[in-house]
Amino acid sequence: MSMKNILCIGAGYVGGPTMAVIADRCPDIKVTVVDINERRIAAWNSDELPIYEPGLEEVVKRCRSRNLFYSTDIPKGIREADIIFVSVNTPTKTFGAGAGKAADLQYLEKTARSIVEHAENGKIVVEKSTLPVRTAQAMSRILHSNTKNLKFQILSNPEFLAEGTAIRDLENPDRVLIGGMETPEGEAAIEELVSVYARWVPRERIITTNLWSSELTKLVSNALLAQRVSSVNSISALCERTEANIDEVTGAAGKDSRIGPKFLKASIGFGGSCFKKDILNLVYLCGHYGLPEVADYWEQVIRMNEFQSRRFVGNMLAAMFNTVADKRIAIFGFAFKADTGDTRESPACSVCLQLLEEHARLNIHDPKALGNAKLDLEGATGEINYLEDPYEAAEGAHAIAVMTEWKSFRELDYRRIFDSMEKPAFLFDGRNILDHAALYEIGFNVYPIGKKALTHF
Repeated sequence: MSMKNILCIGAGYVGGPTMAVIADRCPDIKVTVVDINERRIAAWNSDELPIYEPGLEEVVKRCRSRNLFYSTDIPKGIREADIIFVSVNTPTKTFGAGAGKAADLQYLEKTARSIVEHAENGKIVVEKSTLPVRTAQAMSRILHSNTKNLKFQILSNPEFLAEGTAIRDLENPDRVLIGGMETPEGEAAIEELVSVYARWVPRERIITTNLWSSELTKLVSNALLAQRVSSVNSISALCERTEANIDEVTGAAGKDSRIGPKFLKASIGFGGSCFKKDILNLVYLCGHYGLPEVADYWEQVIRMNEFQSRRFVGNMLAAMFNTVADKRIAIFGFAFKADTGDTRESPACSVCLQLLEEHARLNIHDPKALGNAKLDLEGATGEINYLEDPYEAAEGAHAIAVMTEWKSFRELDYRRIFDSMEKPAFLFDGRNILDHAALYEIGFNVYPIGKKALTHF
């Protein structure tokens, strides 16, 4: 195959950045991103991109209208493409069999049927969405149930991007994983995709496997990362009861080369579009294949994550004289992590809803996620104010709850903030990013995660 055209169906958090970097590193290949959402495509073609990601805007501006194009014309894109990346949404099912755990694959199936309808020659179809293992088998049956005698090769190429560092992850990845069928045609298709990434990724970092191993690796990778977060957060609860310091415990444990230091930071819990969804999918698959003990093991990772946000709110209530009713709480951060505007499954949303149930009044500030915060809390009962200025958010508040590890929160004038708050002033650091001793000296009653509280009474 003389590869000249790449199509990505789906212009979201994965497809958008991935295709921008491919276009940037492969200027001789035409890259087109299509989506049925006209507003999203219009945003990709504007100066206000639909997602925030450091470095993304610069890459898009370099390539857009050169060899990177955004369109709603899906049939044309399918006809012209040599390789089609499928990067559509695969949310957790909310209905029917497997509701609450299994992946909803209706959008994937519709995309496969659209490819069959509009393709005029054979294609390499690449699964980019996170999918259950053996999904490619169903896709293959749909693609090959065509009356045009067209042949398709299906590859799995899961993304391993961290929001906030997605462009860096794409430009200098730890690994690129490509899985395909163990046939001559499948191996040839793998090499076609390898040749794209090999333009800028060292060949030793490009891993090739069979199709099923690649599909499962994505779920397992996210499950293992989430497991570390929940494991550390479980120990943070014990540290608070025993006056051990979670940073000292994990710092020493992480020196063991078998453990390592990454993902050992205590917090209010993990969020984002992948971790919870992928673990629930893994739980469902284990149950489906008759492995209930394995399913229970992984489900506990989710339960621990939910426990941590409940525990955080419980600590707030206990510290603030067992009530936050009619008290103003400043929420610093709503995105699930820093350097993104994404709020999907953000622990901040859970914390805010729990506080509203206790009749607290919320002032929410986030550098990039206020619009999504409004959507997430739409319909919630209680007083909610969305504020661009953190100092305005803290004015008159009884407490501050730090929910996201934005660098800007470390640089605020906390003396000014303290002077503007109701007294006693409380600060609950759900990310352990602030200087707690300095805050205590100012006058705050400080409650970190996994450490002894610093209080004036």
